[in-house]
Amino acid sequence: MVIKPMIRSNICINAHPIGCAKETERQINYVRSQKSKRGIKSAKEGGQGPKTVLVLGCSTGYGLASRISAAFEYGADTIGVSFEKEARETKGGTPGWYNNLAFDKAAEKEGLKYITLNADAFADETRANVIEKVKSWGKKFDLIIYSLASPVRTDPDTKVLYKSVIKPIGNVYAGASLDMMTGKITQAETQPAVGDEIANTVKVMGGEDWLRWIKQLKEADVLAQGCRTLAYSYIGPQLSHAIYRDGTIGEAKKDLEKTGRQIDSILKEIGGAAYVSENKGLVTRSSAVIPIITLYLGVLFRIMKNKGTHEGCIEQMERLFAERLYTGDNSSAGTVPVDSENRIRIDDWELDPAVQAEVDKVMPNVTEDNVAESTDLDQLRHDFLAINGFDVEGVDYEKDITDFTKID
Repeated sequence: MVIKPMIRSNICINAHPIGCAKETERQINYVRSQKSKRGIKSAKEGGQGPKTVLVLGCSTGYGLASRISAAFEYGADTIGVSFEKEARETKGGTPGWYNNLAFDKAAEKEGLKYITLNADAFADETRANVIEKVKSWGKKFDLIIYSLASPVRTDPDTKVLYKSVIKPIGNVYAGASLDMMTGKITQAETQPAVGDEIANTVKVMGGEDWLRWIKQLKEADVLAQGCRTLAYSYIGPQLSHAIYRDGTIGEAKKDLEKTGRQIDSILKEIGGAAYVSENKGLVTRSSAVIPIITLYLGVLFRIMKNKGTHEGCIEQMERLFAERLYTGDNSSAGTVPVDSENRIRIDDWELDPAVQAEVDKVMPNVTEDNVAESTDLDQLRHDFLAINGFDVEGVDYEKDITDFTKID
């Protein structure tokens, strides 16, 4: 079967196995090149960077990029957790399932220890499994990445299923929505949250589960002295605050940041620390359907490319590790630069006042007639397709796929 992208309203509902693997390989090759440029020594070479890393939400986006950076730049052994639909011979899996398969294959070839669990990261059974696995290695985690993004979460205590929503609070949010594939611009609006939608979103995407992970790992004595943990968040530009930072997801992210300070106090008992990293806006499976976001990203990408500061997931996470987390001698854990709220700001290039001033100047004037010149439509399309394994260099998209479980 020849696989072509199946796209519905800025959502791609299928994945290309070989394309996903090639894109993961591209990210691995990038951090290898950065390792050489920066002169970073891996753990086997005597480097003092991360050695045993847990990545929760390891299969796509920032989680995958973090795991790749830890493993292939610093030589860390990793345990990754994500919940993906597995491929069968005649039916495709999710992009993350293929990404994990490609990561495992490369880690095996590199001689790195790895375990990838296809499991619900919100479940206590999964926590127990992770604890058992790292103990079987005779190791303790010195870095824990929390990069979960899920529409649902079952509370381990009550067994109640909660659902998250991306909605404004108080007022309707309206704005231009850009179809990345056609360049069409339409006006879209999102109704405000009602009932328990705010509380439920905080329950899913807030800090409660992150805290539960750290408490159970600490109680099991699998946290190394000096262990750090990191969760990812987004602030974004003022124009998106009503739907994001000041909306339901924003409430969850604020809870995540508040919980981070609580976790920081817990980890200080073993010389460790907790941080929330505010990252740059990127095309993801969720951001593509939020009003105004795709148009904003298209304008932003064009401006940042012109300034030479545009980054994708892997470029940003590599910079986070090398220029924020592991800045000490021989890539040891150095002093982490944070803002007044103890947040790492790797979104510094996006929210540069000069960049945002230019965005504010361009955004109101984008039309379907000038969208190709006003935005980086090609980059938007590539990023959107590539996260699903399409439009990846080196892949023959006319080749028949006879077994959906294979990535080569």
